Amino acid sequence: MIRTHGLTKRYGAITAVDQLDLDVREGDVYGFLGANGSGKTTTVRMLLGLVLATSGTAEVLGRAMPRAGREVLPQVGALVESPAAYPRLSGRANLRVHDALAGGRRRGRAGRVDDVLDRVGLGGVDQRPVRAYSLGMRQRLGLAHALLSQPRLLVLDEPTNGLDPQGIREIRDLLTELNAAGTTVFLSSHLLAEVEQMATRVGVLDRGRLVLQESLEVLKRPTGRTYVRTPDVAAARALLDGQVEAYDEASLLVRVRDVAALNAQLVGAGVRISELAPEKHTLEDVVLAASSAAGDRFDRDVPRVGS
Repeated sequence: MIRTHGLTKRYGAITAVDQLDLDVREGDVYGFLGANGSGKTTTVRMLLGLVLATSGTAEVLGRAMPRAGREVLPQVGALVESPAAYPRLSGRANLRVHDALAGGRRRGRAGRVDDVLDRVGLGGVDQRPVRAYSLGMRQRLGLAHALLSQPRLLVLDEPTNGLDPQGIREIRDLLTELNAAGTTVFLSSHLLAEVEQMATRVGVLDRGRLVLQESLEVLKRPTGRTYVRTPDVAAARALLDGQVEAYDEASLLVRVRDVAALNAQLVGAGVRISELAPEKHTLEDVVLAASSAAGDRFDRDVPRVGS
């Protein structure tokens, strides 16, 4: 659905995107992750033909962009940065205008508009002009616009920007539903927790370079270490000398092959255990390990042993 090779964008001496090789497959919910300023939006704009690459190539739906934009873009729904709208018109009127300009059939237009407004949670909005909308309402309207053409591919840049937690959940559920019905979703975001709940594959951008691209299932496989929560940390460490790789005041990470044998060993020595489980990486762990620029620009919690 999306494939790039050596895609690069420079602004003078600044390299915003550097030798990017993306591979987004049909049926993916692809989480395109990176800290603010890492080059995500520039990449999205190049994919849609809004910005010309300095070098490299990009294909969308198997066609070269931006050369094939006239054939490709009607099959792509996009939401990039601040959604465009006529501020004096209502959201419903805006969508009718956009549908007409995109060549949508006049017959059934009102029904199509009402349907997408309902899907993004704006079905009950009155005729107030878009200039009176909140940021979250504008984001919903932008997503409604992206859905009007029933696209094969959705390209979304921070689609939950400005939404409250309930709104974020509603958009997440909608994207999951669309993907299940066959729509491929390319989702650019810095909200790790949200992407982790719906992505099938992820790519991590760090200072313009793609530092990781893999399925989420592979990235979250067990690490081979076992997480042990116990009030007897000192006793467990002494018993498991040489096998403990990390610990804090209430837990340990232990490298063992046989978890059942570990449990029997600890219990047999009188060590009290409140939790024993294989360690798995979260998406947060993976992204922070791959990205040297992550810092506090990601929406994340403080990592801890066993997280």
